[in-house]
Amino acid sequence: MDVKSQQTSSCPIEKVVVHPLVLLSIVDNFNRVAKDTSKRVVGVLLGSSFRGIVDVTNSYAVAFEEDDKDFSIWFLDHNYLESMFSMFKRINAKEHIIGWYSSGPTLQENDLDIHQLFHKYVPNPVLVVIDLEPEDLEVPTKAYYDVEEVQENATQKSQKIFVHVPSEIGAHEVEEIGVAHLLRDVKDATISTLATEVSGKLTALKGLDSSLREIRSYLDLVVDEKLPINHEILYYLQDVFNLLPNLNVADLVKAFSVKTNDMLLVMYLSSLIRSVIAHHNLIRNKMLNKEHEKAEDAKSACVAASSGK
Repeated sequence: MDVKSQQTSSCPIEKVVVHPLVLLSIVDNFNRVAKDTSKRVVGVLLGSSFRGIVDVTNSYAVAFEEDDKDFSIWFLDHNYLESMFSMFKRINAKEHIIGWYSSGPTLQENDLDIHQLFHKYVPNPVLVVIDLEPEDLEVPTKAYYDVEEVQENATQKSQKIFVHVPSEIGAHEVEEIGVAHLLRDVKDATISTLATEVSGKLTALKGLDSSLREIRSYLDLVVDEKLPINHEILYYLQDVFNLLPNLNVADLVKAFSVKTNDMLLVMYLSSLIRSVIAHHNLIRNKMLNKEHEKAEDAKSACVAASSGK
């Protein structure tokens, strides 16, 4: 007969929000320490918690080693962890230790033991497992917290287990601007500038399409009275609509037409110039080949005349 269990404690954590700076820091740590190896990297997560939402805004790596054959043997540098946190605290006193991260990509056997260590620094720590080599475009983070599980059978002791909590990638406006500039500067040398610009336009259009679909879905739910009316959201949507151009104005339509014609004219002139240059190079190449043939014929005639004498 299977032994049933129940959780005796509930956790106030409802969601974990990971900021881009944390992901960049973890990727940098992994590339420096464990790239092309079977090792994983471990570090401390800093941030704040409010009303069940854990906001992970910063992180730093910690020296970590474990035995591949026996996961119960592991080492984490406590002194380095505490000294680094004291320095971070001088910079930003609002950031506290809220848990730790692992490059995973899945939970390991000794994660519960490591998790118990962080109860020393925070009453309810979180574990964020980062998949640094995801196979799809889903969120690469998985968050967990631990609870006490008590067996109904009194002869068995209670034990800690991990419980999954939803996680997402979030950023402040300043971080979004910084990440946008960073991605704009990261260029692949094997891809042309035109292909990069087209790819960027397609990505932007896909993002716009996704946002418009989300807005439409929200408005449909409001119309069907499945969601309450939020005037703040409606004000933002009204601002968006006010920024849209009024295509019923004749002057605006004419301005768009003139702008489009100017761009098409430039493209047309560029095509003509390229064609003229191509024809010029073709004619020049034929003339050079003809002169080369004449020189070869003259040389052959001289050789023939010399041999005849």
